[in-house]
Amino acid sequence: MDPRKLRLGLVFAAVAIALAFVLPLAAGEPSLRMRPTAWPEVAMAGLLFLVAAWFADGRATVPGLVGVVLAAASSLLLLRDTGIAGSAAAGFWAIVTAVWLASAMSVVSLAAMRPIRANRRRALNLLVPLLFGAIVFYLWEVAVRGFGVPPVLMPAPSAAASRFMTSLPTLGADFFQTFVKGVLAGYVIGCGAGLLVAILAHRFEFLGRGLLPLGNFFSALPLVGIAPIMVMWFGFDWPSKAAVVALVTFFPMLVNALAGLSASGHIERDLMRSYAANYSQSLTKLYLPAALPFIFNALKINATLALIGAIVAEFFGTPTQGIGFRISTEAGRMAIDMVWAEIALAALAGMAFYGLVTLAERATTFWHPSYRT
Repeated sequence: MDPRKLRLGLVFAAVAIALAFVLPLAAGEPSLRMRPTAWPEVAMAGLLFLVAAWFADGRATVPGLVGVVLAAASSLLLLRDTGIAGSAAAGFWAIVTAVWLASAMSVVSLAAMRPIRANRRRALNLLVPLLFGAIVFYLWEVAVRGFGVPPVLMPAPSAAASRFMTSLPTLGADFFQTFVKGVLAGYVIGCGAGLLVAILAHRFEFLGRGLLPLGNFFSALPLVGIAPIMVMWFGFDWPSKAAVVALVTFFPMLVNALAGLSASGHIERDLMRSYAANYSQSLTKLYLPAALPFIFNALKINATLALIGAIVAEFFGTPTQGIGFRISTEAGRMAIDMVWAEIALAALAGMAFYGLVTLAERATTFWHPSYRT
């Protein structure tokens, strides 16, 4: 990152901290200097921003991040005051602006680093998204509580997290119903069928020409139109959700696997012919290994599509469990914090599922040029 831009951003963050000592924190509330329990931490954050601006290089990361933590913690503590929460004024938002500026400079500076050691690269690749996500949730929290947004419109992340922790048994049952029963079964069926049909289409060219337009037709069908039909065909329990997931995941696997099976070069195919290899031997030794990166691309795409399909299908009929069922019923009761808890559960499940597929990809396609360092 350009040191001049980094220095300028950190200086602006320090100036915003200084404004918090002059401007009122809320309507009818004094400025920060009249709060002896809060201003020392905020003042220390401003000094750390100036120190980081003085270095304006890799050495600025630590003081900048420490200043961000101090200023963010102080602003959250100020929101516990009922006089500030819901009616925050310019002084409070100056602190929030300083946190945003300093954290943005820190994230950009960290992302621009290129450590030589592999363990430091892995730690940096983990730190950057974690810090970015933490700042997003911080801004969400202070915006909702500072402006006094009604919980029925947008609950604060802390409220959703509290509801998440107090509803773990319910969330566990919903996860088992939606993910373990519906998503995994449909995922295996859809991806397996797509791969099998891709192999047949690769082996027999006329099948490829006939099945691809048909698969494209089914992939274009609206999910909200297919889901109620699957519920009528397979019932209200998990088989109907698995059918929707299988339908959603079939076409991405078919297209990607067929492209991967055709990715081997002429030289490799001629070599297999010179060895008098039949199709099954060429499939296991050449075509499938060459198609693995394409297959895993489809598996990663389907890891998220499967969860979306199962949740949408639950809107049209399900037992009294499931993520989609809980979202629809709790939204009708205006329990928006529970809705966000279910959304968080779905997001965590999708991320974990995607991560497992990615780990499997790294373990089986380590030879691919994209993983070479």
